[in-house]
Amino acid sequence: QVQLVESGGGLVQPGGSLSLSCAASRNTFDFYNMAWYRQAPGKQRELVASITRFDSTNYADPVKGRATISVNSTKNTVYLQMNSLKPEDTAVYYCNARLGRPPTQLVFWGQGTQVTVSS
Repeated sequence: QVQLVESGGGLVQPGGSLSLSCAASRNTFDFYNMAWYRQAPGKQRELVASITRFDSTNYADPVKGRATISVNSTKNTVYLQMNSLKPEDTAVYYCNARLGRPPTQLVFWGQGTQVTVSS
């Protein structure tokens, strides 16, 4: 079993920045892919950004140019840095990790951390 523990959420003013962290209970090199998702009230969970074990990154269109995903393998932690925050970035942000490849891939989720962008 893998544990993912997010931190760093909170209340941020529009135009501000935040950094989210997700500490994994095993070496991040073990994961095929790690990602951040978010879910706003009344909406489906959506991908924000992902990073593979080969450091290939992918960003959702709404956050391109404003978000950076990175991994510190010595700390087994994946980060999400977001700048120029907008009210529409308000959501619960979830860390996601995938172990192995389909069809036997295992998917793990963190408990989520609330991000609220408001003045």
